[in-house]
Amino acid sequence: MNMHLIRRIAIPCSLTAVLLAAFALGLSPRAQAGSHDDHVEARALLQRGEILPLSRILAIVQQRVPGDVVEVELEHGKHHGWEYEVKVLTAQGRVREVKLNARTGEVRKVEDD
Repeated sequence: MNMHLIRRIAIPCSLTAVLLAAFALGLSPRAQAGSHDDHVEARALLQRGEILPLSRILAIVQQRVPGDVVEVELEHGKHHGWEYEVKVLTAQGRVREVKLNARTGEVRKVEDD
């Protein structure tokens, strides 16, 4: 995939709980990649209803792939629009990647990472 067509916001697993609280309180999540204003854009997307809150996304992921969330990214691609990419460490030690439509929560793909 052409990296110039993707905007990505990465969230390390250690910040997942903090990020959930940040979204709930309207605070800024920490962005690892891209512009320093990624957190502002993510909050605006959430407020406009263009993306689901991370708490909803994580609940959907846990139903589909139980385990420990180790990474969450919010990406915008040319073909799929806003998409959450969630990596889950399963009880069997496999890392599974779950891609979801950020607006609807529809699971687009589940694969080994």
